[in-house]
This record gives sequence, C-alpha cells and structure tokens, in this order.
Amino acid sequence: MSNYDFDLFVIGAGSGGVRAARMAAALNVRVAVAENRHLGGTCVNVGCVPKKLFVYASRFSEEFDAAKGFGWSLQKPQFDWTRLLAQKNREIGRLQGVYQGLLNQSGVKVIEGQARLLDAHTVAVADRVYTCERILIATGGWPSVPEIPGKKWVVTSNEMFALEKLPKRLLIVGGGYIAVEFAGIMHGLGVQTTLCYRGAQLLRGFDEDIREFVSQEMRSKGIDIRLNTSIDSIKKIGDELMAHTGQNQSIAADLVLYATGRKPNTAGLGLEALGVYLDAAGAVRVNEQYQTNIPSIYAIGDVTNRINLTPVATAEAMALINRLYAGLNALVDYDNIPTAVFSQPNVGTVGLSEAEARKRYPAIDIYKSVFTPMKHTLSGQGEKTLMKMVVEAGSGKVLGVHMVGADAGEIIQGIAVAVRAGATKAVFDSTIGIHPTTAEEFVTMRKPV
Repeated sequence: MSNYDFDLFVIGAGSGGVRAARMAAALNVRVAVAENRHLGGTCVNVGCVPKKLFVYASRFSEEFDAAKGFGWSLQKPQFDWTRLLAQKNREIGRLQGVYQGLLNQSGVKVIEGQARLLDAHTVAVADRVYTCERILIATGGWPSVPEIPGKKWVVTSNEMFALEKLPKRLLIVGGGYIAVEFAGIMHGLGVQTTLCYRGAQLLRGFDEDIREFVSQEMRSKGIDIRLNTSIDSIKKIGDELMAHTGQNQSIAADLVLYATGRKPNTAGLGLEALGVYLDAAGAVRVNEQYQTNIPSIYAIGDVTNRINLTPVATAEAMALINRLYAGLNALVDYDNIPTAVFSQPNVGTVGLSEAEARKRYPAIDIYKSVFTPMKHTLSGQGEKTLMKMVVEAGSGKVLGVHMVGADAGEIIQGIAVAVRAGATKAVFDSTIGIHPTTAEEFVTMRKPV
C-alpha cells in the first residue's frame, strides 16, 4: 500500500475529470475528485446540455410556422421562459445525481471545495490537506471578457442559463460557437437579437463556404449581424444598456452577452507558485502523455487549451488512465475530429477545410451542393442546406466533409466514421442513398465544382 492518502487526486469533476476518476477507480486505484461548483462541469451545467435543450426550445417557433404549409391551423403559441428554466433545471439536477451516483458506485471520494496544490504530491481543499501519488488537473475553461468600460454590465454564457426573464433586445458580442448558438436560441424565443463581431466573418477556423453560408442564413431569419464591428464601451442609462462601437455607432439593448472566448481555468490552483509551466493564455503545458514539467502532475481537456471539446477531454482521460494504470499506451488521434455548431441551421464538419487541403495537397477536387430541403418546399420557409466535400484529386480520398442544415451534427457523426476509415469518393459514389433524405446528397454529388 502507498503511504499517500490517494493514488490519484483529480481536480475538476467535469466530463474529463469524472471519466478519469471512474476509470481509475475501476482499476482499483484509490481516487479522489475535488469540485468547487457542480458535478458534470461546464458541459452538464452551463454548456453543451442546457444549450442543446435551449436550441430545441427555440426551434418550435419555426416549426409552428412551418406547420401551416402542411395543413395545420394553430392559435398563436405562447412561450413561458420560467417553465423552460424549471424543466432545464430539473434535467440538470437529474444529471448531477447521475454523476454523483456513478462516482459513488465506483468508489471515488468526492470532495466539495476549491482545491489548491501545495506541492507535487499535496492538495489542500478548505482546511483539509490530502497527499497523493499523482494529481490530474481537469478544471476546464471559463468565459473571458475583455477589459472595457462598462464590463460590469455584461453577462457571459454562464449567466444566460439562469436569466430571471428574457430581454426584449439582446446584443451578443463575439463570432464563435457560443455567439452564433445563442443568437439562434434567443432569436427563436422571440428576442430581437443583434450580433457584433470584430472579424470579417463568423466561425473562424471553419471552411470559408460554411462561414459565409451560416452568416447568410442567420441574416435571412432576421438576426442583425454586424461584422468588422468592435465594442469600445457599454453604458447603463436607466434600464437600458448602450454599447458604443469602434465604428462610431450606438446599439441599444436590454442585455449584453459577451461570447468572446474562454480561458483555461487555472486561477487559484497554485500552479504558478509550484512552477508548473503555463502558456501565455494560462493553459497548462503538457507533453503527448498529458504530463506537465512536474512528473506527478498531469492535465487534460480545456485547461490545456488545445482542442476544446467535451469528447476530446473524455478521450484524453481514457488514454491517460489506460497508460498509467492498465499498461496500455494508445494515444488520442486528433486528426479528423468531427464537431457540430448548433447554430440555426446547424453546422457539422469533419476533416480538412478547402483552404487547409489546398495547403497540404497539390491538387484537390471540391464537390458542393446548395438546395432547398424537401420539408421547406411546403413550409414556406426559405432555409437552404449546404453540403461540401473536399477530395484529394489523385487518390480520391475524402479529406473533409462539411454541412450546414437541419440535423447536420447527426449526419456528420456517421460520415466521420467513413472519413476516419479513409473512404474515397468512389466509396461514397457506390453507396446507395436512403431516399428521400437530405443525407443522400452526400452519395449523389458527381461533378466537382
């Protein structure tokens, strides 16, 4: 038996931390996990899960309208924000209980409170001190708001999941996942929504056709998108907020949401004093084995600020625990990781963008289709779908698949398997489509653009 209190001490009970703790405990490792907020971390409490529930709620306004084209006569629907919040809170509470039960059943010691490293093998939580052979940092990220006059008046995504009432006018600052997702949510719930982004186009890092198409579709739904627009200050005048832009404009709103990125959640952990290497953004620097410069301290997930996705954090957790305690040394493969943006319409993508492919390969073919989905031939709504494939010209290997449209995340999840397996365009072409579906377009695109 070790002289330490625990073999592994995990700081952070989000998706990555909980997966690591449970896996290690199943291998007879003595594990503790410390969490200073809620079990499940950002994803369960103020991220993926409640966000997707809100997306579902916001879609009904368009569904009710679309129903008329299919013969339904409806009285004007009424939306109750407080009821949605109550339903969301009930589900989040259930999931927190599931996480608690899983940890308890695994034999993991759950410790409530802010953890702080005292040395390479000692962690303090409140007035208790614990010794441990290894420490795993899995504290995720935290919303980042720039220092501007009037910063105190803004909210972040954390607060959006607990608003007492919906604003009539919302200003969103930012152009990434969170900004475009909340723009769709709030607009769908009847909020007059303006989105300001300092860049030339939304969703930096995605394929250029995807970026342009999403922006176009969001505008067509009535969202006011102002690109190349920065916010210099925010003033409160009575019950109204007034945002002043660097382009000498003023935007009035009842609520201002800053979705300007997230930073690694390393503050207060004692890492700098201990000498753990952090980068300029405060992210924990690790090697390919998730080990810091102090051999007994490891880090996974968003706190390392590499690929900030929940499934990546859980994959890293499994790889780390398997290596440390099961004698397995498989690394996480970071190529062709699929992802979705639950904008409206949705984005789904896997593999290389067109620009990335052109940098890596001497010749590529692009297959692209823009069309009105079958549903909207009767709905009266103008939403369109974009599908795009990036193919290496010589081998025919599919390098990237991108989609904007209903259920894009669901469709791309399946296609990601084919892309990771190295499927060629010929394989797609020889696959019989499911008719009539939107997804069948991916196996019927024959001529490159």
